[in-house]
Amino acid sequence: MKQRPAPRQKKDSDAQLRALADALAALDSPREVAAFLHDLCTPAELEAMADRWRVVPLLLERVPYREIHERTGVSVTTIGRVARTIEYGEDGYAAAVRKQYPHLAPSH
Repeated sequence: MKQRPAPRQKKDSDAQLRALADALAALDSPREVAAFLHDLCTPAELEAMADRWRVVPLLLERVPYREIHERTGVSVTTIGRVARTIEYGEDGYAAAVRKQYPHLAPSH
């Protein structure tokens, strides 16, 4: 039977996430970020992240979930998850929206 690794300590996981965030923040251009993401992620992971980001502005424009699905092909389940994250998450989407789509920035 295959052995599973021991669960990571939250502190270790937080430090690793900070290191990844620092690596992304150190890059100088969208081209460099895209290259890093292509090296880091599988095609499916990239597609999932791009799908999530694609629906953020539509959700902020209050487009109904079904219409977002029809326009993008993104599942209603994923759209709902993104909507919950916009509402209850760490405000990461909001920070990025303020930079890329300032006219849509949510006011929490």
